Amino acid sequence: MAPSPPQTGQRARGALLGLALGDALGMPTQGLPFEEVRARYGPLLTQLHPAPADHEIAAGLPAGRVTDDTDQALLLARLLLAGHGEVDQHRLAADLLAWEDAMRAAGSLDLLGPSTRRALDAVAAGAPVGTSGRWGDTDGAAMRIAPFGIAHPLGQLGAFVQGVHRAGRVTHDTGIAVAGAAAVAAAVSAAVDGADLAEATDLAIEAAHLGATLGHHVGGADVAARIGWALDVVAEHRLDGGLELVDELVGTGVATQEAVPAAFAVLALTPDDPWLTVRAAASLGGDSDTIAAMAGAIAGALHGADAFPADATRQLLAANPALADPGTGLTALADDLLALRLGGTAR
Repeated sequence: MAPSPPQTGQRARGALLGLALGDALGMPTQGLPFEEVRARYGPLLTQLHPAPADHEIAAGLPAGRVTDDTDQALLLARLLLAGHGEVDQHRLAADLLAWEDAMRAAGSLDLLGPSTRRALDAVAAGAPVGTSGRWGDTDGAAMRIAPFGIAHPLGQLGAFVQGVHRAGRVTHDTGIAVAGAAAVAAAVSAAVDGADLAEATDLAIEAAHLGATLGHHVGGADVAARIGWALDVVAEHRLDGGLELVDELVGTGVATQEAVPAAFAVLALTPDDPWLTVRAAASLGGDSDTIAAMAGAIAGALHGADAFPADATRQLLAANPALADPGTGLTALADDLLALRLGGTAR
């Protein structure tokens, strides 16, 4: 007998849990070439691993530790709750800078990405929000947007995409970045409402088309077209060969037009198993923590939190006690975001 579909709360919790698990799985493989990941861990990660001692960014981090992807997504979640669905861009800039200061004080090298760093330097120099994100085209907006998809139903897709744009324009105010973030947010939102993968992906592509018309223009491939093309690239392929094609053709770099299509390609290769989705995405190397976080958020929203192995969830929460906090952790934030979506009141 097929399992019953997950309830809405399970899907909302699954989105944040999948994001964090994908991020933690990708922590030790981020920045590594695809073939080196295979040499170190085999063709597919099977569990959470500590960072290698020689890792340029994550050396010393234990198995299960999350990175900036989860930290910034939860930061955005809290701002969405504080703003009743909107994100104060000045507070976002201040909170991101405070987060980086805390990471640096802790000795972490996992700091702000290139678009965010450049934008916040501009803000510090007095640039207004409308210009600070002028060149932000990398995947930082897409990596942290999943909470927006939990908090907002799709409704009118154009209005939804405009909300995605407003949520991150201080750092990523380009059509490419908005398109990527809109695709991820739309897929999460559709999945929270009970869409299947095909329906969520179609809405993601439509959202990416709309997102490309917002923000400033920068040169680069069309994100919506690249998602559709990435799906064609991996169609008819088994997982192993499909991941090779993602690495060779789609790309796994920090460019939005690589990382976001890569996440959707991995979802297409692993449609029925969210734990396989995050393990496969983390096995890519490159910007694997972000790709796995985005794919994990969508897969978790599709299948629900209970679809992930309980032992992996326990290991994740043990390595990141703040995520288990009953008032401010993953479950609490997911429930509050869902209450916001449903028009209720967060705790």
